[in-house]
Amino acid sequence: MEKTVLKKEVDNMLNDLPDDANWDDLMYKIYVRQSIEHGLKDSDAGRIVSHEDIKKKYQLAE
Repeated sequence: MEKTVLKKEVDNMLNDLPDDANWDDLMYKIYVRQSIEHGLKDSDAGRIVSHEDIKKKYQLAE
């Protein structure tokens, strides 16, 4: 991600936080965003496992 784009995204995150937010709130927001971005990259790269395969692996019934 370009530095200017990253700075805008961080600015948006900060603006979305409530006035009484703390460091933990900010860190959680960053963690969630990063996790979503990694998941989307994995999906785009075909690194996915189907729901059915997961159910079979853990022997889960519907």
